[in-house]
Order: sequence, then structure tokens, then C-alpha cells
Amino acid sequence: MRENKSQKSLSLPGLAMGPVLQRGITSLLAGAALLASAILVLTGCDAMRDGLETIRARGYLKLITRNSSTTYFEGPNGPAGFEYDLAEAFADHLGVSLKVVVREDEEDMITALATGRGDILAPGFPLGRRVAKLVYLGPSYLDVNQQVIGRRGRPDVTRPADLKGRSIWYAPSSARQEALEKLKRQVPSARWVLRSSYSSEDLLDLVQKRSADLTVVESNTFTSNRWLYPELVVHFSLEPAQQLRWAIGRQNHRLQQAVKHWFALPKTGDLIRSLIKHYYGHLERFDYVDLVRFRKKISSHLPRYIEYFKQAAARYGLNWMLVAAQSYQESHWNPRARSFTGVRGMMMLTLDTARDMGVKNRMAARESIFAGTRYLARLHNRIEEKVPEPDRTYLALAAYNLGFGHLQDARLLAARLGKPADTWRTIRDVLPLLQQKKYYRTLPHGYARGKEAVQYVDRIRTYYDVLRDYFGNRPRGFF
Repeated sequence: MRENKSQKSLSLPGLAMGPVLQRGITSLLAGAALLASAILVLTGCDAMRDGLETIRARGYLKLITRNSSTTYFEGPNGPAGFEYDLAEAFADHLGVSLKVVVREDEEDMITALATGRGDILAPGFPLGRRVAKLVYLGPSYLDVNQQVIGRRGRPDVTRPADLKGRSIWYAPSSARQEALEKLKRQVPSARWVLRSSYSSEDLLDLVQKRSADLTVVESNTFTSNRWLYPELVVHFSLEPAQQLRWAIGRQNHRLQQAVKHWFALPKTGDLIRSLIKHYYGHLERFDYVDLVRFRKKISSHLPRYIEYFKQAAARYGLNWMLVAAQSYQESHWNPRARSFTGVRGMMMLTLDTARDMGVKNRMAARESIFAGTRYLARLHNRIEEKVPEPDRTYLALAAYNLGFGHLQDARLLAARLGKPADTWRTIRDVLPLLQQKKYYRTLPHGYARGKEAVQYVDRIRTYYDVLRDYFGNRPRGFF
């Protein structure tokens, strides 16, 4: 379930940073009164005092969050996002479903929590000290830094003093505001420009396009969007690190205790680590040169083969951008690619697979694309329908790389270790164990280079996301 609302700009106490910000400061200061009034609601509303019982009685938990790559988005396979998945697991723990209440700025989020529109607030960014006094903050679960981001080729910025005379655009955020207040004292001559109508993702795009000089965003936001902006670099991080925490109404004592207890469970720690790997792990191996090359080949090479990808994907029920991303990982869209292991062509088919698929010439682009797509679809179909998407697709890609038998070994090993065998988050962790003797000697198909399979799927996910952005289909996920 999801509730939306038209958005307005954040209004929090601002910084007197020159004439450019005078109009913005008036708006920021006006918002302080609204936040102050929220304190009265948070501390005095009787309906909020028995929140846990209310949640169980109504049968759902109301999550306040925003639409972004780090929090919540509607993917091709339904709701997704780090904060969404984490909150859904907590709702499952309580035995209720999850309803999402979307608010796009911090003040609206706090007001929604204060007025009972939501039970927990997971903004995906830290709350500043002044705002944090209005709520109860749960345990921390992810450290983030405010990072100064610029474009390659511009003057180096390695320390605060290098910001002298530079222009820094930033989106509203109480924690960012406090960090910049401290930085402003160190570099008074820097030009600070508040852009209330822009998100942090918008500002990254403006820096990439040279419309803005520098910006400041949270590290989780930059990591999540880095594949989109290969020309951007982290100049330095503001200290100290800040923590992501859920916010809860101050009078919801039993809900506070339930959250605190749940975060202390070992299984919750395991879940958080797996979510970090799932949403950020495939972005850790960022390769600037490779992504720049990939973007160039989208325009220089892909047009020669795009119809083959579309036709093959349509025939075998797959997404053509997924097939194209896989083909790039296999051969960089080179129909004459070959490996010392004997695999060849656009989809790097083995001789046995080519024969099985009826391929006469592995170096023929169309034959290779159709055969590779058919083989991937076959692997996908061999995985049980009970496995949800996109996990089923991730597992099929891993099987394409290391063999279906080894994939089944990884799922068997996951079950032995008491972990779910149908989720990519788990199998991603288990696959590297196929290289350890104490595990592979107990499995039917023995040793496998599981780490390579993880990297293989991770890179395809990144290429796929770039293609979706390039062709104007920004939401993440497969199908």
C-alpha cells in the first residue's frame, strides 16, 4: 500500500551565507515554527502512546520515507529499496503488512510522524541534532558521510581550504546544514547555494553536466548513483561520519522498545549486511574507464546489434536490455571475441552449448545472440517459479557463468547453513564458499569459482542500469 502527496520545499533554520540565500533563509526560518509546533503533537497526542497495539490492531505498519534509489521505489517487480526491505522485515516480525507513506522533504516527514500519518520514519539520510530532538531515534544501522562531489578535470579539491572561491550547491537537509555550518566557519569565502527544489540526485546530475561546480551529498546516495555519473569524483568527506536511524514518535514507548529489540537480534544484523551487499555491493567495484567505454559503445556498437537483442529477447521472453548487458559483459559486443578456454562470440558460447543450441557459426552475431538468449531463458525456466524476481534472473545469470549444477550446489549449501536458498542476497554470499575445500568437497559438483560468478552478475546489473537510464527507463530492476 502506498500514500503520496504533493511536495513542498524543506523549511529549516538556514545559514546567512550572502545575498544569494536571503530569500531561502526566510523560508527556512519560517519552517522552524512548524517544526516547533510538531513537538507539542509528538509529546502530547494520546493516540500515539499505544502505537504498537494500534499497529497490530489495524494490521499494518506505516512507513514514512521518500522515493529514491536508497530508500523506496516502484520497480518492475513491485516495491523495492533498502529502507523498504528493512521496514518490511520489521513488519513481518510484528506480524503485520507494510504501508508506505511518501514524503519528499524532511519537514513533511517530521510533520507526518508528528500527526500520526506514519509509525516509523526512514528517510535514508541522517537527521540533524536540532531535528533529532523532536523524535526518538532508534539504533544506528549504517554510517554515512557528507561528501564534497565534483567533476573530473576541474581544479583539485582535497581539503576544505581548496573550496576558497568555489560555488557549492546543496539540497536541504538538517544534518547537511549542520555539517556545512561547521565547514563555512573554516572557509568563509566559499559560495554556498541552497537549492530547495532539487534533490541530491538532481544536483549530481547538474555537476555531471557542468551546470554546477560542486555539491555535497551523503555517501550512500553517491554510491547508489555513481554508475550514472562516471565523470564525478569524491573530493573529500566531511567529518565526522553520521548514522542512519529510524525515527519514532517520542510517546510511542512500546514501539520504540520493539524497534530496539529487533535491531539487536542477530538475524537483523545479518539482514542489514545482506541488504548492503544487495543494494551497494555490485557498485563497489566501480571502474571509471570501463563505464566510460561502455557508454561510448552504446552509441558506437550497440546500434549494429540492437534489433537482434530485441528480437531474441521477445522470442524467449526476456528483457532485451538484460540480454544486451550480459552480452557486453561476455564480449564487449565483439562478435569475434574468444577466450583461451574456447568460448567464442557475442555471448561467448562453449562448443557444447553451441551444438546444443544448433549454432553453426559462433562468430555470427545473430546466431550467437539468439543462442545465448535461448540458453539463458532455459536456465531461467529450470529455476522454480516460486523463486521471485529479480532473484530468479540473478540466479539464472550466475548459472550461465558457472553452470547450473554449481548454482544448485550453492543453493544446497545455503540450506545446510540455515539460509534461504531462493534469494540472490543469500546465494551471493554463499557462492564464494564453493572455492573452499571444506565446503566444495561435500557438494555433488565440487569446486567452482563462485567469486567470479558474483562479479559477473554484479557487472551485468550495473550495465543493465546504465542501459535503462540511457534509454529513458530509470527505475531499477529486471523485467
